[in-house]
Amino acid sequence: MNTPRPFRVQIGADAIADLQARLDRARWPDQLDDSGWSYGTEKTYLQSLLHYWRHRFDWRRAETALNAFDHFLLDIDGLDVHFIHQRSPHAQAVPIILSHGWPGSVIEFLDLIPRLTEPDKFGGRAEDAFHVICPSLPGYGFSPAARATGMNPREIARRHIRLMAALGYDRYIAQGGDWGAIITRHMADLAPEHCRAIHLNMVLADAPKNVADPLARCSEKERLAVKEYAEMVADGFGYYRIQSTRPQTLAYGLSDSPAGLCAWISEKFHAWTDCQSEIRNALSWDQLLSNISLYWFTNTIGSSVRLYKEYVLMLKRGEAALPHCDVPTGAAIYPRELQRPPRDWVERQYNLVHWFEAERGGHFAAFEQPQIFAEDLWRFREVVQRRAGLIG
Repeated sequence: MNTPRPFRVQIGADAIADLQARLDRARWPDQLDDSGWSYGTEKTYLQSLLHYWRHRFDWRRAETALNAFDHFLLDIDGLDVHFIHQRSPHAQAVPIILSHGWPGSVIEFLDLIPRLTEPDKFGGRAEDAFHVICPSLPGYGFSPAARATGMNPREIARRHIRLMAALGYDRYIAQGGDWGAIITRHMADLAPEHCRAIHLNMVLADAPKNVADPLARCSEKERLAVKEYAEMVADGFGYYRIQSTRPQTLAYGLSDSPAGLCAWISEKFHAWTDCQSEIRNALSWDQLLSNISLYWFTNTIGSSVRLYKEYVLMLKRGEAALPHCDVPTGAAIYPRELQRPPRDWVERQYNLVHWFEAERGGHFAAFEQPQIFAEDLWRFREVVQRRAGLIG
């Protein structure tokens, strides 16, 4: 394995000009009167967002924000991984690897990283500090895509484990949401001697199969969350169906049209954030467009959605996570997260040592609420630290 090579984010002026020219040429479909977002991304909203992207958004500001951190590339089995590796100045810092999901990126963590590396500047203590590692998933952003099938969450977990070993971290915490939650869960299975604790902000826990009524021990709030998730699967899983069956077909349109790409991704941020029907209540348009621009400039929307197909194929081969996670686990439940399983279900399937219910936030919790997210990780770190020998 090679040593990490420094990397700097630098998008050429020609790529920015090409994006602007394509936005100028956007061709618009019709829309039903008064349909709002019920049929998909609302046309007037998208037109305003694209106008902002074309005339007011400044990619160079986003680039500067990214380059404020230390970026690297590392060859793992002939395929580079891009990652941010930001070490804390505090000697007692604990290593943590943060794994993003779709349609996110390392941009989700830009406001979180300083809160973890230097918590004393954000209301925490020096002893709450972390050394932070944020890899881009294969085929996302600046991590090149695999050229053959098989790059699924379990394989990515293996690569993350090798990345941490290459950086000299023998014991660490892993954290994730969305795909990152699945990857983190597999890291716990594959290397419990190194991945000593996990923290999830999208907790995957199925209804127990060995009880007559899985909801018997659940509160009304938990029953409602289970019902809402079932409704979302029934009405809002169209993206999942196509991305897990014919991702290549979808990729042609999204790779060619920034308007199409923006519509596809912004619809998820509208539906999945704690935004009360206006994305800017959760994230600024600059934050949203920084993330969308990263997909556009790296041309990775096609390789990113392919992960859904790889996941389905992995499950068909019987490569799901183990029935019970023995590694100490922290669960963070945000009110607008897609899947909010009852605590009873989580306790049956994980070695649950920490449970947190946030007052605000959605699927992109670290992006939407970096301070709340950081404070929860500080508390989780303290819980784990009390278990002698787990980390450090």
